[in-house]
Amino acid sequence: MNGHRRTLVALAVALGLLATAAPSASASAIAEPDQDAFYQPAPGYESKAPGTVLKKRSVTVTGLGVPLPVKAFQLQSRSTDAKDRPVTVISTVIVPLTPYLGQRPLLSYQPATDSLGDQCNPSYTLRTGLEKELPLLALGVAKGWAVVVTDYQGPRDAYGAGRMEGHAVLDGIRATLASPEAGLTPTTKVGIWGYSGGGLATGWAAELQPAYAPELNLVGVASGGTPADLAAAGRQMDGGPFAGLFLAAAIGVSREYPELLTIFNAKGKQLIAAMDDLCVTEEALYAFQSVKQYSDSPDPLAEPIAQQVLTTNKMGTNAPKAPVYLYHSKFDELIPWAVGKSLNDAWCAKGTKVTMYTDYASEHNVLAVTGGPAAVAYLSARFAGFKAPTTC
Repeated sequence: MNGHRRTLVALAVALGLLATAAPSASASAIAEPDQDAFYQPAPGYESKAPGTVLKKRSVTVTGLGVPLPVKAFQLQSRSTDAKDRPVTVISTVIVPLTPYLGQRPLLSYQPATDSLGDQCNPSYTLRTGLEKELPLLALGVAKGWAVVVTDYQGPRDAYGAGRMEGHAVLDGIRATLASPEAGLTPTTKVGIWGYSGGGLATGWAAELQPAYAPELNLVGVASGGTPADLAAAGRQMDGGPFAGLFLAAAIGVSREYPELLTIFNAKGKQLIAAMDDLCVTEEALYAFQSVKQYSDSPDPLAEPIAQQVLTTNKMGTNAPKAPVYLYHSKFDELIPWAVGKSLNDAWCAKGTKVTMYTDYASEHNVLAVTGGPAAVAYLSARFAGFKAPTTC
C-alpha cells in the first residue's frame, strides 16, 4: 500500500495541479460527517424525485496538504437505497477553472472506499487531503472534464451493497447536471470510472442506468478489478491476507440487508461492533481470519439468506447500454480474473459493446495505478464521439 500511495503522489505532482497552491487548513479544522449538519437529511427529502438537489455548499478540495486550483462544491441529493427506499447522498463536484472547447463532459469517479466509517468517504477525504485516489481522478480534471465524486455507499456506509452504490452514483450525476455552478446541461456527455470497490459502484451504475436513470447521456464506462460476484471474491479473500476487506464487506452489505445478521453468531456480533467505524487500512488488522469464525454455519456463504442476497447483488443480470471498458489483472489476488471474464461474457451476450483488457504484468493494487491512463483514453474517445470498439 505504501508503494501504491507513493506512485499516486508522484502522479499528482506530475500533473502540476498542486505545485503553486497555498497550504490548506488542517484536517482537524474540518468537522467529521457525523458532526457536520450538512450531512443531515433535508426535511421532506422522501417526497423528492431521485437526483433532486437538497443542499449545496462551496468547499476546498486538497491534496498533499494544499488546495487544488479548481472550483469545488458539495451537494446533498435524494437517492434510493438497495431496497428502493429514499435516502440522501453527498457528492463533491470539481470543475476546472480553465475554459473547455465545446461542451465540457462530466466524469463520475468512484474511488475504492471499501470502508465502514463515514469519515472514510470521499466527501471528507477530498477536503482533508486524505483521498488516496485524488491523483487518478485528477487525470480527468487535467483533461478539462468536470468531475463528480459521490459517497456511493450511502448514509449507512454500506460497503459492498452494489444496488445502493449504483443508485447513488447515478443520482450524484443527476444532481451535478442540475446545478448551474457546474456549467453543464441535461445532455452533457457523461462517463463513469472506478477500480476495485470503485469498480463495484461503477459496474452497478452502468447496469442500473438504462432503467433507473435513462435520461442520462452516459457515453462510456471504465471499470477495473470489478467485484461483479461477491461470493467468488469473498471465497478468494476469506482466510487470507485480505480477509479484513471481505469481513468488512459482509458487515457493509448487512446494513442494507439486515436479514444477513441471523448468520452471525455471538462472536460475529462482537466483530460487527469492533469494525463499526473502520477505514480500509484499518481492516488489515483482520487479515487471515475467516467468516466461519463468526458464524455457526459451516459455510456461511451457502446459507439460503446469504445466497439470496448474493444473487441479488451479482452483476450481469441486466446489461449497460453504454459501451464498457473492463480491465483486470490475470493474477488478481483479490478479485479472480474469471469474475471479470464472466461479467464480460454476460454483458456481451446481452448486446453491450465491451472491450476487455487482461493485464499480465500486474496484480490488483498495481493495476489500479497502471491501468488509469488507458481508462482515461477510453473515456476520452467516447467523449470525442469515436465509435466504441468491442472484444465481444
